[in-house]
Amino acid sequence: MPEAPDDVTAARCPGCGYRYVVAAGDEHEGFAAGTAWAEVPSDWTCPDCGVRDKLDFVVEAGAA
Repeated sequence: MPEAPDDVTAARCPGCGYRYVVAAGDEHEGFAAGTAWAEVPSDWTCPDCGVRDKLDFVVEAGAA
């Protein structure tokens, strides 16, 4: 899997639209605010739909 850019600010599930925002993190998933997208495990799946894997997410870089 190719590495995500260092400046990823958010990533969106293409299936349901769930959005992981680095600045906010996701406490329910165990990711504190500021947890970089690169630090989210590669086997992580979308917490909303459970269908899409991390590698399916569309990354956003620059502005959140």
